Amino acid sequence: MLDNSDTFIALPGGIGTLEEIFQIIFWAQSNIHHKPIGLLNVDGFFNKLLSFLNQVGEKNFIPHSTRQIFISASTAEEMIDKLENYVYKPDPVAAQIDWSEESSNKKCKMYLSLYL
Repeated sequence: MLDNSDTFIALPGGIGTLEEIFQIIFWAQSNIHHKPIGLLNVDGFFNKLLSFLNQVGEKNFIPHSTRQIFISASTAEEMIDKLENYVYKPDPVAAQIDWSEESSNKKCKMYLSLYL
């Protein structure tokens, strides 16, 4: 899926849809891909999910850059416009991670901050 896609768009769905979209978001957050991710928010289907993600961002459970990884739109036309104007903005920490095979035998250090 990752290699054969230019973008990812989630339509309203169930647990499988959420699992797939969060996996793709995690891969983007981890600097595995730089492709746009969209939530087609038909009739406000994803409103509560977007509200939750905004809240966890405000509480610093996810970095602001993670919330910016994906976009939402209520119509297909709006989604296409947003996808055409998408600009990848790397997370400064994740940008340092090297997922290449050459580095797979190396140990990586990652410095994390804990906010209480």
